[in-house]
Amino acid sequence: MVPGFSFSRRRFSDLSEQEVLALAISNEEDDARIYRQYAERLREEYPSSAKVFDEMAAEEDNHRKWLIDEHERRFGTVIPLVRREHVAGYFQRQPVWMIENLGLERMRAQAREMERQAEQFYRKAADRSSDAATRKLLGDLAAAEAGHNDVAGQLERKYLSGEAREQEDEAAHRQFVLTWVQPGLAGLMDGSVSTLAPIFATAFATKDPQTTLLVGLAAAVGAGISMGFTEAASDDGELSGRGSPVKRGVASGLMTTLGGLGHALPYLISDFWTATIIAIIVVFVELWAIVWIQNKYMATPFFRATFQVVLGGALVFAAGVLIGGG
Repeated sequence: MVPGFSFSRRRFSDLSEQEVLALAISNEEDDARIYRQYAERLREEYPSSAKVFDEMAAEEDNHRKWLIDEHERRFGTVIPLVRREHVAGYFQRQPVWMIENLGLERMRAQAREMERQAEQFYRKAADRSSDAATRKLLGDLAAAEAGHNDVAGQLERKYLSGEAREQEDEAAHRQFVLTWVQPGLAGLMDGSVSTLAPIFATAFATKDPQTTLLVGLAAAVGAGISMGFTEAASDDGELSGRGSPVKRGVASGLMTTLGGLGHALPYLISDFWTATIIAIIVVFVELWAIVWIQNKYMATPFFRATFQVVLGGALVFAAGVLIGGG
């Protein structure tokens, strides 16, 4: 059998009642550990939210103790090793580092999804139990998981007053802007604007879509690599609070490349004027997208952003056309 594929796993319906209890115990252990990791990750910047996850972890610990007591009553002290990955078609938890990197709101959303999945599991497990006490316990746990969103809400009201919640949400938004939006926007602007001149100069100088495409690809990829490394190397984020240099470098590099590719890829079309008209339309869309992002995330007044971006892009575009046409 090949590890990791469903045919090497047991179906939930094939598990014994002892194995179902063992699976429930390992689930609670894993979920408590995940909540504690969330809390530890948030403790410095979002202490109130960290307390919410600490108490949710403690609640999972209580569930685990009840399940262990029930297992000892029915089957003894030796608990089989049964985990989620051993059961075919069973829900899986996303790696913690993936959720951590997506910020506070993503952690909250993941916690709600974890509770929903746990409720479904306990309802199915209760239906399969032949022991009255075990069935009652599993049903009670299903009800507890169903009510965890209310518990989470109570904990948030306890630790996250209106002011504390507002401060944490504001800090999370600010971190998102500094780590992802700002470098990504800088990259998109650089890729969209700085590559206009070489791409359209080549286009009007050669009237050859294939040559223009090659120059455009080289300009976009080269600019993306340059911007990504520059952003990552310029600031380690420790003093500025702008976050991981790797994340900022990735955001800046990818958006720079995307901005350049937008008006290079139309030259895959063999007809020069068709490709050029489409490329000009793409440039128009790119510039207005930059204006929208600046206005929404950077609080730049709409007309000022329009003047800066559209006028700047038009000047660079005109320079490319004049140089190529001359």
